[in-house]
Amino acid sequence: MVKILILGAGLSSNSLIAFLEKEAATHQWQITVGDRDQELARSKVTPPTRTIGVNIHDDHQMDQEVSAADLVISMLPARFHPVVARCCLKNKKSLITASYESAEMKQMEEEVKAAGLLFLNEMGLDPGIDHMSAMQVIERIKSEGHRLTAFESFTGGLVAPESDDNPWHYKFTWNPTNVVLAGWPGPAVFLQCGRLKYIPYSRLFRRTEYMDIEGFGRFEGYANRDSLKYLDKYNLQGIQTIYRGTLRRPGYSQAWNIFVQLGATDNSYVMLNEEEMTHREFINSFLYYHPHDSVEVKLYRAFHIDQDSPLIEMLESLDLFSDEKIGLRKGTPAQFLEAILMKKWKLKPEDKDLVVMWHKFNYLDRDSGEEKILTSSMGITGEDQVHTAMAKTVGLPLGIAAKLRLTGQLPLTGLHIPTIREIYEPVLAELSTHGILFREKRMI
Repeated sequence: MVKILILGAGLSSNSLIAFLEKEAATHQWQITVGDRDQELARSKVTPPTRTIGVNIHDDHQMDQEVSAADLVISMLPARFHPVVARCCLKNKKSLITASYESAEMKQMEEEVKAAGLLFLNEMGLDPGIDHMSAMQVIERIKSEGHRLTAFESFTGGLVAPESDDNPWHYKFTWNPTNVVLAGWPGPAVFLQCGRLKYIPYSRLFRRTEYMDIEGFGRFEGYANRDSLKYLDKYNLQGIQTIYRGTLRRPGYSQAWNIFVQLGATDNSYVMLNEEEMTHREFINSFLYYHPHDSVEVKLYRAFHIDQDSPLIEMLESLDLFSDEKIGLRKGTPAQFLEAILMKKWKLKPEDKDLVVMWHKFNYLDRDSGEEKILTSSMGITGEDQVHTAMAKTVGLPLGIAAKLRLTGQLPLTGLHIPTIREIYEPVLAELSTHGILFREKRMI
């Protein structure tokens, strides 16, 4: 019997587990889901899926579980993937993850290939579906003889319009720490019209682009950390513009920039006397002293916020000026801000999330030499707090890749991300049967 080991039962694991359980019934596979919290793992599965409490730093337990599996899928935080990878290499087992391919993972490349294994990383949403959907269009444009001159790509995990009940038009749909630390400490770097551009963290949320995505409305996008690495990943050497970013609703970045300038997103030091700190005291700790001015007045003056500015409603909606205790014993400014935001931006049980992805391709037509623009977009709405669009778009690509591997349709060896046709064509084809479809539109 083929055995699958899934490590990690967090927010994005639901769709992966459900997909593989359905396939397991057809193929007679055995699935084991391991998590530090075995009760959490149990809540995600249905019999006969097995669950275990797992400590990835327990070498004996890891060897025992990994050696018994035919394929390992890691849904653990990215920092743990090298530990899992070394165990898989030791026990001659292939591995699939949704996280970025790290330098530590890259160092294992020759050993992985020599062992005849497949280590497939970046097999989720972003990274993952972004790679596959972009490469499918890029290679089609090239195969038709056109010359690609610019590529832009944006992805956002947001709250669906029907569950949008705050002036930020945002709620946490994935790891909140990554949201709070977006872009920190910088800079963002990209290529624009043949010129290298750098955006320091202090200006990241002031330099945004705006776009309308058919069926989903208007968005703003800010730059991701490093767009240049995709020149090689997508085989785009010689292109004039490459820019990757994150989507939010208009107004978000201007308001978030207040936290950046205030120092509330800093993650480099631990604050003192924190245990009793209130929301109000946290904000006040970054502002100038004045014997009479309120915290609100000091903040609004510091950032030249007018009394009728929509920024006031956005800030006050977070209860930033309340005397409620934050609830952390210690932490960095970013960790304290995250704790405050979690009280307001956590999805309610009935809330639906929204995942949106948008690509823009500029190319010179083979015959006329004229510039053409093609956009490709995708939007998925979740069902509720558990069955989210984020879980679906992260988990399904992983599950499909696992199925392809175990049924002999993905006989690759070595270290890979899904930028090659052998991976993206069958995965995208099956994703389309689950409603994850891209709509193309020619602008010129």
